[in-house]
This record gives sequence, C-alpha cells and structure tokens, in this order.
Amino acid sequence: MNKLAFCSGLLFGLGVLLSGMTDPAKVLGFLNIAGAWDPSLLLVLVTAVVVAFVPMQLAQRRSKALLGEPIAFPDTRSITSRLLLGSAVFGIGWGMTGLCPGPSLASLATLHAPQWVFFASMVAGMSGFELWQRAAAKLPQAESIRPRRKAAPLTAKP
Repeated sequence: MNKLAFCSGLLFGLGVLLSGMTDPAKVLGFLNIAGAWDPSLLLVLVTAVVVAFVPMQLAQRRSKALLGEPIAFPDTRSITSRLLLGSAVFGIGWGMTGLCPGPSLASLATLHAPQWVFFASMVAGMSGFELWQRAAAKLPQAESIRPRRKAAPLTAKP
C-alpha cells in the first residue's frame, strides 16, 4: 500500500471524526436550514473547498500525479440526467441518515451498529450499480436501447 495514500486517508478520517461529520445528529442539524440550523459544519465545508482549490487547479494542468500515476478527470462538464439523478440520490440519502461515504467509513471506528448497517447497505448499493453497469455495457447497442414507437399522425376529426 502506498504510504502517502494511507497517510492521506488517515488524515481525512481524523478530520471528519474531529469535525463532527461522523455524527448523524450534527449533520442533520446542519442540513435542517428551515428549523434549528446548526451552522458549525459550514466552516468544515468551506475549509475543505479552500484547501482543495489550489491543488485541483494544479492537477488540471498535469497529465500525471506527483507519484507518476495518470490523472483521470471526467470527459465532460455538462449536466446530464445521470449527474442529476446521482446527486438527488446522494442528497436524499445524506438527508435521511446524516451520513455520506467518507464519514460513513470513518464512523466504523465508533463500533455503533447503525453506522455498520448503513455502510454495508451503501457498499451493497454501489456494488449492485457496478454490476448493473457492467451487464449493460456487455449488451449489444441494439439490445440496450429500446426502439421508440412511432406516434400515429395527428389528423383532424370532422
């Protein structure tokens, strides 16, 4: 295992633990802007964006990471239905549980059963989606898209 990747992951995990991002009640309080809003996680989110901004700008100018591995950015910057659907599913899940993938992984250290159940469910959903995508990719193009039925021409009734 790459020591730099391990140390980065450990630092991220400690950050989300110390910031309270692994506490579903705190996250739900932050997401509840219409009720008793807890703005304390706003500092965490703003800090994450500020810290990541410069490295992302530098990475976009390179084809390889500092350790020599290729950098893979998305091919498109357009807003697609898949992006909107994925964002909606993520937001609904985050709003219902107060957990998202990174903090969910870090919360396993708390040894609370609900966090383990959420994490297992999340991994099952991700794995199911991956299997579905692989199966869809194996289908010939003609089978993967249903032909549309032609609409009957509009005619005026006498």
